[in-house]
Amino acid sequence: MQVTKKNVSDTKVQLVLEADADQLKAAKKETLEHLAHDLRLPGFRQGKAPLALVEKNVNPATLQTEFLDRAMNVLYIHALQEHNLRPVAQPQVKINKFVPFDTLELEVEVEVVGAITLPDYKKIKLPRKTAKVVDKDIEDVLAQLKKREAEKKDVDRPAKDGDQVWIDFTGVDAKTKETIAGADGKDYPLSLGSNTFIPGFETNLVGLKTGEEKKFILTFPKDYGVKTLQNRKIEFTVTITKVQEVAEPKIDDAFAAKVGPFKTVEELKADVKKQLQSEKDYQADREYTDELLTKITNESKVAIPEALVSEQVDRLLDEQKQNVTYRGQTWKEFLEGQDVTEEKHREALRPDAALRVKAGLVLGEIADAEKIVVTPEELEIRMQLLRGQYPDKQMQAELEKPESRREVASRMVSEKTVEKLVGYATAK
Repeated sequence: MQVTKKNVSDTKVQLVLEADADQLKAAKKETLEHLAHDLRLPGFRQGKAPLALVEKNVNPATLQTEFLDRAMNVLYIHALQEHNLRPVAQPQVKINKFVPFDTLELEVEVEVVGAITLPDYKKIKLPRKTAKVVDKDIEDVLAQLKKREAEKKDVDRPAKDGDQVWIDFTGVDAKTKETIAGADGKDYPLSLGSNTFIPGFETNLVGLKTGEEKKFILTFPKDYGVKTLQNRKIEFTVTITKVQEVAEPKIDDAFAAKVGPFKTVEELKADVKKQLQSEKDYQADREYTDELLTKITNESKVAIPEALVSEQVDRLLDEQKQNVTYRGQTWKEFLEGQDVTEEKHREALRPDAALRVKAGLVLGEIADAEKIVVTPEELEIRMQLLRGQYPDKQMQAELEKPESRREVASRMVSEKTVEKLVGYATAK
């Protein structure tokens, strides 16, 4: 087989493939063997007829089509292996020459992973930051527990800071009176003084009693998350449907026993500190590995295929759409809130998508350089753990799919690679 390779760009190659006689002979034999399985000939068991006889009795067009498919696939795979190419999209194939079962020359153009140049990653150092739990962290958790265990009692008096009020509210543009999406609610519980809403909203409700209505105009902050509302004047109409007095419990040994299996406040605080330390350590590890991978990625040179970036943008969009749906918002409302079209939003995601693709390619290249593999035994242990975590039948069936095993194995290789890089970065 002869292969002529030409670089069309950093991430696209053109291959001219010319089959040799032995390859075409083998492809024809395999094609006839495959067609023989469904062929019934007198005097022979199904699939056992001589291949010369099979060739005489099959449809010539079917034989030629299947032969071409098989031969082209073999040539293409051999060319990829010979030149160590990693395709990221379906190839465009053109037949230059074809004499049935005798001559075959193909021209293939395909997008591939470009050249990857790694830095001397073994010498890249990055000090680890320690995560500490301070007294205020513990106090904040205890304050949340107090709110959770607080007793609420309906009262017939003006609302004050510290109360919980239940409200119906709507918001319209102060000038045009246009209804503002997301600026309304019904039977919404709001703790006065919590600063949950924009500045000024909660203070306007202080002094109101159940059944009272109030209208007021507020200007949204200039750094508000929804661009279309930044610096915008909105007129709110709020009705108080209920005022509740909130009585928070005292933090003592009885409180500790009520919220968990603790005999004393000190035991409760010790457990809170332990849980917080675990969370902070986990977060610190995530931030450290992200920073390390970003550093190594930025120092690497990678020709990134456009197809991979587009796929990553699609994945990011899908994640965002799911998150928007969970928040009870439509995708159209989200885009309008950001004051962008979907096309502009896609373009805004491209830098992040390209960085993620680059990081993945760099991590894969390092895994190859370090000869990192996952043994069948290691994979089976992980699969057993996953089966224990997801006992429902649908997930069990999903885990048994070959693509699921490949995905888990790939994730394990990445984990091992990151562990190796952390070891280099922290070694003295």
